[in-house]
Amino acid sequence: MIRSVDTNVDYLETERLTLRRFTADDADLLIELDSDPAVMRYLSGGEATPPETVRERHLPSILAGYDRWDGDLGLFAAYERDGGAFVGWFCLRPEPHGPRDEAELGYRLRQASWARGYATEGSRALLHKGFTDLALRTVWAETMTVNRASRNVMEKLGMTLTGTLPTPADMMRVEGSEHGGVRYEITRSEWERR
Repeated sequence: MIRSVDTNVDYLETERLTLRRFTADDADLLIELDSDPAVMRYLSGGEATPPETVRERHLPSILAGYDRWDGDLGLFAAYERDGGAFVGWFCLRPEPHGPRDEAELGYRLRQASWARGYATEGSRALLHKGFTDLALRTVWAETMTVNRASRNVMEKLGMTLTGTLPTPADMMRVEGSEHGGVRYEITRSEWERR
């Protein structure tokens, strides 16, 4: 069962997770997440995001996104409903200057939350919200070709591989970069047929 939560910062709940909007006080959560080499393996080759980058660029951008998309879309902190442990984040958001009805689906989870089905559970809830409440037309996700765990989640969600992507110059040192990336998509009509 998925139900939207109508409070100032909560965004939605699933059976085991609560997603809420980040606040200005959440920098340490993001810094801790981005300092784990295993979490950053397919993003930076395991290199931590500098804390000042999180505080001065990433978190302000996340908060500005809530204003840009009326709080409906963006990047959301995820917590276990039982115990309240921080799990990581999920995103459902358009490109900065893209159409509002096409959104990227993504997530970044703490190692302690891996292999528990949270990525699929949270992503499935976001697809439901996006297609039923937010009038999204298409949802897409991208990952490195070699990131089999993320590709498995996309496939469980019914997303279809739609193309390959070149490796960005700033990711050439990442393991598997020679294989490039992949893009998956699902449309509202495809989701409705599932």
